[in-house]
Amino acid sequence: MTSTAHKEPVAVVGIGQTKHVAARRDVSLAGLVREAARRALDDAELTWADIDAVVIGKAPDFFEGVMMPELYLADALGAVGKPMLRVHTAGSVGGSTALVASNLIAGRVHGTVLTLAFEKQSESNAMWGLSLPIPFQQPLLAGAGGFFAPHVRAYMRRTGAPDTVGSLVAYKDRRNALKNPYAHLHEHDITLEKVQSAPMLWDPIRYSETCPSSDGACAMILTDRAGAARAPRPPAWLHGGAMRSEPTLFAGKDFVSPQAGKDCAADVYRQAGIADPRREIDAVEMYVPFSWYEPMWLENLGFAAEGEGWKLTESGVTELDGDLPVNMSGGVLSTNPIGASGMIRFAEAALQVRGQAGEHQVDGARKVLGHAYGGGAQFFSMWLVGAEPPTS
Repeated sequence: MTSTAHKEPVAVVGIGQTKHVAARRDVSLAGLVREAARRALDDAELTWADIDAVVIGKAPDFFEGVMMPELYLADALGAVGKPMLRVHTAGSVGGSTALVASNLIAGRVHGTVLTLAFEKQSESNAMWGLSLPIPFQQPLLAGAGGFFAPHVRAYMRRTGAPDTVGSLVAYKDRRNALKNPYAHLHEHDITLEKVQSAPMLWDPIRYSETCPSSDGACAMILTDRAGAARAPRPPAWLHGGAMRSEPTLFAGKDFVSPQAGKDCAADVYRQAGIADPRREIDAVEMYVPFSWYEPMWLENLGFAAEGEGWKLTESGVTELDGDLPVNMSGGVLSTNPIGASGMIRFAEAALQVRGQAGEHQVDGARKVLGHAYGGGAQFFSMWLVGAEPPTS
């Protein structure tokens, strides 16, 4: 997306999620995605016949061992005889999938689009799927955490952040998850002390500071201005959306604050007319699979100056009742069906501006950012949604 001028306004009129759990053994992949899709249709008070096209996304096929699953999922999603697109950008794919769908509306290719992302991690082993030896690249060790832990340590050295900051994020997000009925982890006995005494997995990342492995799906119904006028409830309006990528490794890459993330955020803010994100954006659903990435992304996205992100976390700014709530739903730290995790961030942002987030609703939320990243911090997708239509 480069400009909102001369584009069809895009509205989110339906949102559906499954209850995210460790293993959904009661349904197939088809049953899982259909459950989320039906809930999104019900929210929009639409039927399969109202959908013009379907855009679907998930993490790498080898995670589950089912190649090109979109082909056999077409029937479950009412897509037989309709255009169906598959998107893949690693962990950011849920966000990228929503953006591809939104462009079909903005470009007036289709009037109403169902977009959906999913993962059934119980039928895979993502830990070892992410531990493949790749020639001429550093080993990932055991899973994604082994790759990202040195970047967290680099952030700590660069900023002087105390080693307790990660536990504050995890404690916050797990408490927020208790207010979200769809969240995977509901740890009713969670305490800060339990988080800080959890086993160390990848120094400095503790067990309680990591994301779970989840089965789940998330779906949204996107439509044009005419469709929004017929919606039974106030929609969320897309004010700006963008994707950026960069290589996993290159000379001069900043693993702590990747340039692609900065560029992606700047593009979204430009489209939405945001000059000061810290003051003009009410809340953020941020992709934080390891707790330390909250302060890191606060800086990367322009909410804090370099070296200052951890201070926002430590001072309570990102709490549910803080000045800039982050991951009101519990975030990726509480729910992680990898392919859907980015779309959940986008959908939760839309729920906030629609006033439909339930117990984790931020009072008066009018503009909320949804953020996703993937791969070796190389793929980024973001959107900003608002309660009012864009002005340009």
